[in-house]
Amino acid sequence: MEYQSSSVYNKLWLISKRRWLHGTLTFIPVFVLLVLAISLQKPVYIAQGKIRFQRTNTTSSFTGVGTELGKLEPLGEKSNPLKTEAEVLNSTPIIQKTVAKLNLQSKSSVLLKPKLFLKQLSIKNISGTDILEVAYKDTNPIMAAKAVNMLMEVYLEQNIAAQRAEAVAARKFLEEQVPKAELVVRQTEVSLRQFLERNNVASIPEEGTQSVAMITDLQKQINADESKLADLNSQSQELQKQLGMSSKQALVIASLSQAAGIQDLLKELQQQESLLAAKRTMFQNAHPDVNNLENKVAALKNLLNQRIRQVAGSEQIQSSNLQMGTIQQQMIGQLVQLESTRLGLTSQLGALSNLQNTAKKRLNILPKLGQEQRTLERKLQAAQSAYSLLAQKLQEVRLAENQNLGNAHIIAASDIPSDPATSTQTSYVAAALIAIMASMATMYFIELKDKSVKTIDEAKRILNLTLLGVIPSFSKSKKSLRSHEDVEHNSKLIVRDTPRSPISEAFRMLRANLKFISADKELKVIVVTSSVAKEGKSTVCANLAVSMAQMEHKVLLVDADLHFPVQHQIWELHNDIGLSNTIVGQAKLKTAIKRVMPNLDVLTSGVMPPSPAALLDSKRMAALIETLAANYDLIIIDTPALNIAADAASIGQIADGVLLVVRPGVVDSVSAIFAKELLEKSGQNVLGQVVNGVIPNNEPHSYYYFADEYHTGDTMIKENVKIQELP
Repeated sequence: MEYQSSSVYNKLWLISKRRWLHGTLTFIPVFVLLVLAISLQKPVYIAQGKIRFQRTNTTSSFTGVGTELGKLEPLGEKSNPLKTEAEVLNSTPIIQKTVAKLNLQSKSSVLLKPKLFLKQLSIKNISGTDILEVAYKDTNPIMAAKAVNMLMEVYLEQNIAAQRAEAVAARKFLEEQVPKAELVVRQTEVSLRQFLERNNVASIPEEGTQSVAMITDLQKQINADESKLADLNSQSQELQKQLGMSSKQALVIASLSQAAGIQDLLKELQQQESLLAAKRTMFQNAHPDVNNLENKVAALKNLLNQRIRQVAGSEQIQSSNLQMGTIQQQMIGQLVQLESTRLGLTSQLGALSNLQNTAKKRLNILPKLGQEQRTLERKLQAAQSAYSLLAQKLQEVRLAENQNLGNAHIIAASDIPSDPATSTQTSYVAAALIAIMASMATMYFIELKDKSVKTIDEAKRILNLTLLGVIPSFSKSKKSLRSHEDVEHNSKLIVRDTPRSPISEAFRMLRANLKFISADKELKVIVVTSSVAKEGKSTVCANLAVSMAQMEHKVLLVDADLHFPVQHQIWELHNDIGLSNTIVGQAKLKTAIKRVMPNLDVLTSGVMPPSPAALLDSKRMAALIETLAANYDLIIIDTPALNIAADAASIGQIADGVLLVVRPGVVDSVSAIFAKELLEKSGQNVLGQVVNGVIPNNEPHSYYYFADEYHTGDTMIKENVKIQELP
């Protein structure tokens, strides 16, 4: 975390160093304008007042009436009652009423608009309290105090009026609802009474208990009678078996035996049969007396049968059964009595069963009747409760309507402020801070718009290539002291002219790094290019060639930039004969190559051809490089920037590697990435990058210093240059 903070501070510091001029040009006018505006402004006074809020009204708490009216309770989980009241204070109706009472007017002599009033008003909750602080600022201290006090008074009036309006609305509502509730009670009472009368209900629980007891008693009687009936049936069956007749027949015979006419006929029949039997003993069957008696007996039998059928009906009764003995008659009497008793028990059992069934049916419907009764009773109870509550609330609301229901009061009225809200010194400090922020914003905005590569770290991050060398900037003139006179060295061949300078040491470090990466394979031909022009690749080529030659390597520097050649200018050579002439055969190598210092030859570009790309990508060019490589230890080829032409990619095919020069502040990230992708797609062996023209003060950090002392003539010059450490 500390490292990240330090890195952020370093970046801001570097931005400030790079863009200080823009920041200064922004700071000065902004600060001057703010100071001028402050000096022209009138002093502003702030008046303050305080309102305290209570959760419930004190009067309501004492009387117990109307405690819910005006109660401060949040409606949502995240709502704050005090913030709600603050918004009420800021509401347009209250502001308009306050402005109207104070007759606040704008410059156009019309009432001040609420928006303008609100700009001067601030309301905040004092932390940890139920108090709102109301503040108003104005150039007139008296008006500021009046505005605060009037606003609080208007709010309190509005608060009491609103809560009284709630009580009035509640009273009107209750006055409408109480008669309706009373009517509901009466209707429910009538419905309950009609239900009880219709279903003969007195007390369903008690009736249920009695019904269960009655059903139990009836069941006991039924069981006893059924036992008796079974006994009677057993006796009756035994008598019927002994008499050889059914109970119906016995009953009919008993009835016939008691009929006088039948008994008379039976006696007369018996007499005639006795006479007939006597006559048959005396006379033959054909005798008239016998025949008369037989006819008379037959007539009596027919009459007797008719009389029996009249009494017995469909029951077949033999006349012989009417002539029974005393025992049989007694048995028949017992049978008839048993049958009579059985019929009585059967009738009693039927009546008892009917009573039991009726009781069971009543018992079965009792739960439903009880449910209906309870439903009606609950409705009646609810209606009575609602009526009682509404009647009670109506009385409470009538009392609450006449109470002072406000839950807020002023605890500190505003006094007239004696001192301005802010001092002039504070305003000037604020102006300075604002100007500083504006300048920083300007510098940051310009930095964002600038897409150039600015530091070594950015070059490493964007290109992700091996960093082979860091060359400090030497575009500024270096001064040496000779006889107390200033002499400027503008030469670009600093390795040759000032071999003991830190910049020369940087080129020697580049030379050493190239040697390290070529440990496995010797580098014979190196192509040097850049992403865009003005990155100093030609200067790097020249100084690298000098550095190599100083190590007693036989080096050839070839200027293959046939668009904008500069090597002949660096070495102060004629460019009438050079590379282009030798490729097309117009000149020989010995004539074109020029010795500039021991172990170092230069082949300038020569006459610029109409089509440099076709010339450099030819077989003659490849053959020429092959010939030169056989005669030199190292060939350094200076090629045009990749945004101008792709000559470096063409020549790189016949070279051992490509060296990309990157200059912070010149190349942008887009061009650098394009150059890298172009080299990679063309299959080049990119050795790495050389960051040229590094300004030490623009770098975020350094790991060591170059401290070098070198002599120019009789004078020793000491120079410190900050160099980024190579990985």
